[in-house]
Amino acid sequence: MDYVVPNEVVSDALNAAVKKAGLSVRDMLIRGALAGVFLGYATSLVFVSLTQGLPALVGAIIFPVGFVMLVLLGFELATGNFALLPAALLDRRISFGAMLRNWGWVYAGNLLGSVLYALLFYLAITSFGANNGGALGDQLRQAAQKKTLGYAALGMAGWGTAFIKAVLCNWMVTVGTMLAFASRSTIGKIAAMWLPITIFFAHGYEHSIVNMFVIPAGMFLGAPVSMRQWWLWNQVPVTLGNILAGAVLTGAALWYTFARKQELAARPSPARSSVAVAGD
Repeated sequence: MDYVVPNEVVSDALNAAVKKAGLSVRDMLIRGALAGVFLGYATSLVFVSLTQGLPALVGAIIFPVGFVMLVLLGFELATGNFALLPAALLDRRISFGAMLRNWGWVYAGNLLGSVLYALLFYLAITSFGANNGGALGDQLRQAAQKKTLGYAALGMAGWGTAFIKAVLCNWMVTVGTMLAFASRSTIGKIAAMWLPITIFFAHGYEHSIVNMFVIPAGMFLGAPVSMRQWWLWNQVPVTLGNILAGAVLTGAALWYTFARKQELAARPSPARSSVAVAGD
């Protein structure tokens, strides 16, 4: 049977989280960097479609190609791990330190890969700085400014907007992460993942790893955005919003409704424990 029922989806996700928590630093960095590159490819593909005059919805429909490829290849994406590892922590399968270790190294790997692709993309479309990148460059510069200076102009309301958009983004992204376990076939996994990723991107919500490509690419292309503006007005609030959505709205919620009963059932009751102690 191709379809996997929800309680088995969560069980498989918990097993995957344990494996992720045990990865070496080297593997987390390499797999994280490759995930950043793949999402960068998918994002730049969206901008190519926009410069060709295609509707924004078309970009949202094609964007999931990057997410699908990195999941099928077993790469590490921090935004997905923001849901998987908290669920495993609640299930008492990993420690809090192991969760933070994974988040930190994978996030660093995602950043490394995303910025690397942003640099290579800049060199490719400008012929090593010989031009400004044309229409494609204009799109990236505008996007980088909108995601930073646009929020800064609103003050704390802008910071809060970035945070809420990040919550709404990673709620769908982490649903996509979970749906990767909802099918036994490759085609089934692709179809299941595609749906929520298209939804988040079509709404224009904020994804911390996508922004690790978009904003640096815009900066390489000459957008008047400083490192401080990038992190203060986008990367920090967006990362925090992504964490909240993944950990609470997906990871904890699905664990509580589908795995908590099994976890509680596995524990010995106080009465049984006292009998066992008395019999020792």
